[in-house]
Amino acid sequence: MSIQYVLLPLFVEVLLTFAVMFGMMYCRTSTLHRGETRFEDIALREPNWPTRASQFAYSFSNQFELPILFYVLTILEIITRHADLLFVVLAWIFVVMRWMQAFVHVTNNNVRIRGAFYGIGAIVLVIMWVIYIVRILLALP
Repeated sequence: MSIQYVLLPLFVEVLLTFAVMFGMMYCRTSTLHRGETRFEDIALREPNWPTRASQFAYSFSNQFELPILFYVLTILEIITRHADLLFVVLAWIFVVMRWMQAFVHVTNNNVRIRGAFYGIGAIVLVIMWVIYIVRILLALP
């Protein structure tokens, strides 16, 4: 499997992180400029941001939770030369679920829908790790 195909889902996940970060920055800066939020209210990380800014902030924080395991697995797959079509397909499913979860998080924030996307992505990532672990421990190609 070509390195570009293996890394493309990872790159798209990184772009998601940056997109959410820029959305968070825009929302926070806007509320400060409009006077909805005062620097004194948020100086020590108090949760005094308006809802929309908080949605982006929590979504941004989420990008450093489950995706870390995805990044590590992708690197291990490359190093050990186990990345194959199955890995790439599952990686894309994981990344699409992350984008859908983030989209819901920063728009209507429907927890049931957001949770479903999160759950599907998490299950896919667990499957990816189980496949990798089995292949490594059993010395499978």
